Amino acid sequence: SAATDDGADVRSSVRDAYASTARGGPSVLPGDVGDVATRRAKLGYGDDVELEAGADLGLGCGNPLSAAKLREGEVVLDLGSGAGVDCFAAAKIVGASGRVVGVDMTPEMLERARATARKDAAYGGVSFRLGEIEHLPVGDGVVDCVISNCVINLSPDKPAVYREMNRVLRPGGRVSISDVLRTAPIPDALKTVEAYAC
Repeated sequence: SAATDDGADVRSSVRDAYASTARGGPSVLPGDVGDVATRRAKLGYGDDVELEAGADLGLGCGNPLSAAKLREGEVVLDLGSGAGVDCFAAAKIVGASGRVVGVDMTPEMLERARATARKDAAYGGVSFRLGEIEHLPVGDGVVDCVISNCVINLSPDKPAVYREMNRVLRPGGRVSISDVLRTAPIPDALKTVEAYAC
């Protein structure tokens, strides 16, 4: 089916696809994403970054933490946090005096992320909120660094995402995004709601 201008079909399709992945059903990615260690290295997660196994679903397209330059005690917001892989890695950097908030629109992803957080007291400063990245459930000017890993490309209203990032950042705050960017027109055969889900 063709994508609609209002983005409701796109958002619903993306939510359904990621919910299936979170439940262990068909992944949004085609086939096997390969050897975990090799994939992590290719995405920029070095040996110095320990990723939470239960949260790493292989859905990112890079490492937003590599350029974030996080410091102890900072507040980090992860847009489209999914199962929380980057949230948990960020928590290890900002420490007990910092906070990490993940926002995702998929309840199944949030359930998975919260279950992982409950298993380890080191994640006491990590929380997850249901919401859309175009309408963040976060106050004004409270975040030191916004991160996002291959999620903004899925938004039907990218300008709204960037306005929201600006709203929640403190003065001097920063953004670190790993994502994909279209550099050529999308062929008509791929302009489907389903194509936006991966």
